[in-house]
Amino acid sequence: MSLATYGELRAAYGFDDVAIVPGTITVNPEFIDVHLNIGEFNFSFPVVAAALDAVVDAGFAIAMGTHGGLAVMNLEGLQCRYDDATAAIAEVVAAGQDDSAAVIQRLTEAPIKEELIGRRVREIKEGGAVCAVSCTPAQTKRLAPIAVDAGADIFVVQSTVTTARHISRSARGLIFEELVENIRVPVVVGNTVGYEATKELMETGIAGVLVGVGPGAICTSREVLGVGVPQVTATIECAAARDQFFRETGRYVPVITDGGMRNGGDICKALAAGADGVMLGTAFARTEEAPAGGYAWGMSTGHAELPRGVRIRPGVDTTLDRLLFGPTSRTDGTENLVGAIRTCMGVCGAQNIHEFHEAELVVAPSIKTEGKSLQLQYSSRLSA
Repeated sequence: MSLATYGELRAAYGFDDVAIVPGTITVNPEFIDVHLNIGEFNFSFPVVAAALDAVVDAGFAIAMGTHGGLAVMNLEGLQCRYDDATAAIAEVVAAGQDDSAAVIQRLTEAPIKEELIGRRVREIKEGGAVCAVSCTPAQTKRLAPIAVDAGADIFVVQSTVTTARHISRSARGLIFEELVENIRVPVVVGNTVGYEATKELMETGIAGVLVGVGPGAICTSREVLGVGVPQVTATIECAAARDQFFRETGRYVPVITDGGMRNGGDICKALAAGADGVMLGTAFARTEEAPAGGYAWGMSTGHAELPRGVRIRPGVDTTLDRLLFGPTSRTDGTENLVGAIRTCMGVCGAQNIHEFHEAELVVAPSIKTEGKSLQLQYSSRLSA
């Protein structure tokens, strides 16, 4: 049943619309557990790198693994189409802004090479990292067995919107129950924003859900299609589905908020809204370890008929270590993201992320501007 009555509009909230209320007790950050579990895999912090060509190659995935985290590689991206993906990425970077989407489309016309899938997976595994790979539902039946046979540990099925029920020309499209049974590695599915769609996906046996339609800095789905739900409301609804599913089955399926987070505060709000982890793209594109030298573009930018992404240039201004753990002298929350999570959880009295889900959120449209007139003036001068 829809949460909205036919013909009515309900309010929906993004990160700038809400604030987290401190708790009645506080906890030292060093006593706080921020682990993320996906299937049998345990990660040291709840921040996952998105499957973007500009962010995740084998080297970046290994670096994330060395830090105790997870990065997802795109099987339909340049890494698995070109032996020398570095040259292809350089071509995207060198393109003019108006031509960049066309260049990405042209490069994406090259066929996906099965031998490259195996090679990339083995490179990540040989580097000691958990290997997570991603592709769209249309390519999953073909590519999933190849990747898993090569050693992939986690398989992500990802598109603009993914549901358990789908109408297509195929008599037997992608059936998630069969995928989970056949490949026997944790399957994470996205993206979704609603209670019913999320619960139905969980009922297929998947191991995780990605939440978010169009919020990322490089995604234009909201402009092109007009669809999307602000991330705080989307996360709350998907987390409610997770909790109900857990009550019914005893099986806990993590919810990962994907996109739209610019700093530690946004990440904390996503977790307080019910997420078990978050997925970031542009933030990681800023690191020295990312392969595109400070550029980023969306997974759907290369779509042949209706691109829904854009190339941006956040620039290189940090390292992976500083981004995640600091130390930092930045005052805008764009470095030491894990430290921000621990500190926020501490002031809310939460010793783990499950307890953090009990933190109170309030609608607070003035949270970014109250008493901040001088800060806003300074920011305006910097951007002028």
